[in-house]
Amino acid sequence: MSVHKREQGGLSRTDVDDLVNARHSDPFSVLGAHGDGAGGTWLRAYLPDALSVHALSRGNGAELAELEKGSVPGLFIAHFTQPPGDYLWRIRWAGGEQVTEDPYNFGPQLGDMDLYLFSEGNHRDLANRLGAQPIEANGVHGVRFSVWAPNARRVSVVGAFNNWDGRRHPMRLRHASGVWELFIPRLGAGETYKYEVLGQDGVLPLKADPLARATELPPSTASKVAGPLGHEWRDQQWLQEREARQRSNAPLSIYELHAGSWQCELGEVSRFLNWRELAERLVPYIQEMGFTHIELMPIMEHPFGGSWGYQPLSMFAPTARYGSAEDFAAFIDACHQASIGVILDWVPAHFPTDSHGLSRFDGTALYEYENPLEGFHQDWDTLIYNLGRTEVHGFMLASALHWLREFHIDGLRVDAVASMLYRDYSRKAGEWVPNRHGGRENLEAIDFLRHLNEVVAVEVPGALVIAEESTAWPGVSQPVQQGGLGFSYKWNMGWMHDTLHYIQNDPIHRQHHHNEMSFGLIYAYSEHFILPISHDEVVHGKHSLIDKMPGDRWQKFANLRAYLAFMWCHPGKKLLFMGCEFGQWREWNHDSELDWYLLQYSEHLGVQRLVGDLNRLYREEPALHQQDCVPQGFQWLIGDDAHNSVYAWLRWSASGEPLLVVANFTPIPREGYRIGVPFGERWDEVFNSDSQRYAGSNYGNEGAVVGQALPSHGQPISLALNLPPLAVLILRPA
Repeated sequence: MSVHKREQGGLSRTDVDDLVNARHSDPFSVLGAHGDGAGGTWLRAYLPDALSVHALSRGNGAELAELEKGSVPGLFIAHFTQPPGDYLWRIRWAGGEQVTEDPYNFGPQLGDMDLYLFSEGNHRDLANRLGAQPIEANGVHGVRFSVWAPNARRVSVVGAFNNWDGRRHPMRLRHASGVWELFIPRLGAGETYKYEVLGQDGVLPLKADPLARATELPPSTASKVAGPLGHEWRDQQWLQEREARQRSNAPLSIYELHAGSWQCELGEVSRFLNWRELAERLVPYIQEMGFTHIELMPIMEHPFGGSWGYQPLSMFAPTARYGSAEDFAAFIDACHQASIGVILDWVPAHFPTDSHGLSRFDGTALYEYENPLEGFHQDWDTLIYNLGRTEVHGFMLASALHWLREFHIDGLRVDAVASMLYRDYSRKAGEWVPNRHGGRENLEAIDFLRHLNEVVAVEVPGALVIAEESTAWPGVSQPVQQGGLGFSYKWNMGWMHDTLHYIQNDPIHRQHHHNEMSFGLIYAYSEHFILPISHDEVVHGKHSLIDKMPGDRWQKFANLRAYLAFMWCHPGKKLLFMGCEFGQWREWNHDSELDWYLLQYSEHLGVQRLVGDLNRLYREEPALHQQDCVPQGFQWLIGDDAHNSVYAWLRWSASGEPLLVVANFTPIPREGYRIGVPFGERWDEVFNSDSQRYAGSNYGNEGAVVGQALPSHGQPISLALNLPPLAVLILRPA
C-alpha cells in the first residue's frame, strides 16, 4: 500500500478548527478510518501533545504506516490506496509509548432499545447500561461511556488516561435520545473520569457521571469506572422469607443510624469504620437489642458530610467514605444472615448545586426545573428534580430499583415527601407556580411516587417503601388502585410532635395537655404508620431525648423509660435513632461517635436494657404487633383521667389474646388504682419500666395481681393496681 501526504487529509478547514477548539459535534465523521471516494482510505487521529503516531496491523502488529503530521499540532493523517484493515495506534508521548485501538474505529455500542427505554422514562436497569460500563467490543476490552446531555454542543470523556484533556476523547451523539457515547479501548474498572461538556455558552465545569456506580473519596469529586458487583450473596433464605417478615401484621422495630458516627476507630486521628468493620460490631449489637431492621441515613455519595447524606449527587454509588460497593454488599449480607433487615434513606426530592453535579448539566436546566420558583428549594439551597421530564422520572425510578435489586435492600425511606407533593411547600404567595389546573399539588411528583410504588411492588415483592410525609395528605399508604400514593408506611410526624410536647412538660402541667398523648388514636388507622423518634429530634438545639425530659436526674430517666414504653405499646411500627436507646445526653454530632462510655452508669444501662426488653416483648407478643394497623388491635380502658395523668388500654392479638397497658405520667406512686378488664382471674406483670433492672424504684405488683368481681370502666372484672411513678406497666392474663 502506498501512503500519500495530504495537507488537510480530506478535511475542511472548519473540521480542523472545530477539532482544535474542541467544539466538533461529530468527531466520528472525521476521525478514524474514512473512504476517500476513490477506493482508498484516510486514517486520521487528533492526539494533542503526541510526538508521533504509527498505524499497526491488529492481526500481527506489523507497521502499516507512520501518520504524517497535519496542518495543526496534534492532527495525524495517513492515506491508503486500499483499505488497511483492522489497525492499532502506536503513540509516542513525551513520557513513553502507548499501543491501543482507535476509539473512532468502533461503531455505536449502546443498543437502540436501551436508548428508547431511557427516553421513555421506563428503563429499569440504567446503572448497568448507561454510565461507564466495562465491556468487550469486537474482541477488545474497554469501557463504554454514555451520558445524557441533549443540549450540549460537544461532550468528552476526560481522566488521567488522557491527561484530563477534552480534545482527546470527544463522544458520539445518539441524536434522538440526547445520549452521547464513546467506547475507549483498554480502560478498565478503577479508572477515574469526568465529562467535559461544551454548552451553548461555553465549556462547563467538569461533571461527574450521574450514573456512576463508584466515586472518589470526598472531597475529591471524580467518578470511577465500576465493574459488575463482585459479591457472592448468602442471604437466599432471608429473601425467601422477607415478604412474610415485612407484612403489616409483623413486628417492625427500626434502629436508625448514621454509619460514620455510630462508632469510630479511635486513635490519634479518628476514622470511620468501613462496612465490614461496622458489620462486625453493629450486627451483634442489633441482635442483642432485638431490633428487626436498621435504617441507614443516606449512603449515596454526597459531597458535603455535614448534610448527613441528604444532599446526594451520585444516586447509584455508595459513598466511598466506608469502602467499596463490595464492602457495602457484604454488610447487607451480614445483616440478612443475622435476620436483620436494612432500610435506606433515599432522596428523590432535591439535589445540591455543586458545579460538578447535576446542576445545569449540559448548560441548561436538565434535571431541575428552569424556573427557580419551581426548581430551587429555598430551605435547603438545593435544586428540585423535574420529575415531569420522562428521562428524569426514569433516572430516579432506576436509582430506587438499583438499591433494592443490586444490593438486596429491604426498603427505602423516601425523604421529604411533603416537599414533593406541594408546589407551594415552604413558599409564600407569589413564590410558586401553580400546576396546569391552577392548584398547588405537584402532579408530576405525585405521578412519579405512584409509579415508583407500583413498579417496586412488581419488581421487588416484599420490599418496603416508606414516606416521610408531614402533612394531612390523604391515602399516603393506601394502594394506588384505590387512589392512594401506594407507600407501605408513613412516618407519623403528628404523633411524634404531640407526644414529645407532652413529655417535655413538667408533670404538674400534664393534666392540661392530656389529649396530646391520646389524640393520635383518633387517626391511628387512617394510614399504616411508623412512630418515628429520628435524628431530626436530637440535633440543632432540640436537645437529646433524655435532655428533653423534665425534672431531676432520676425523673429524667424515669420519664424517658416511660415514654419509650408508651411508644412500644402504642399502635404503629417503631423507629428509634441511635443513642436514644441508652439515653445519650449530648445532641448527635455526625463528626464523633456515640458516647458509649455512658453505659458504665446504671441509669444508661437501664435504658438500654429496657429498649432490648421492649423489642423482645414486641416481637414475642402478637397483641403488640399483629393488629398495629387496624382498630381491632386497640381498646381504650381509661383515656380521660387527666387529673392523675393515667392512661390504660388493651392491645389485642388477631386470635383475641389481650395485653393490658397502664401508664402513669406523674412522679406520684398510686396504690390500688382500679382498672376494669374483660376477664382473667390473675394478670401477670410482664413488664414494669420502674423495675430495678432498669435502675427504677422497683415499685409495682410483685409479679401479678388477682382480678376481683367488681365491675369498672364498663368491664365485668377489675384489678387494683399499684402504679409506679413515671412508669408504664404491661400485664397479661395468666
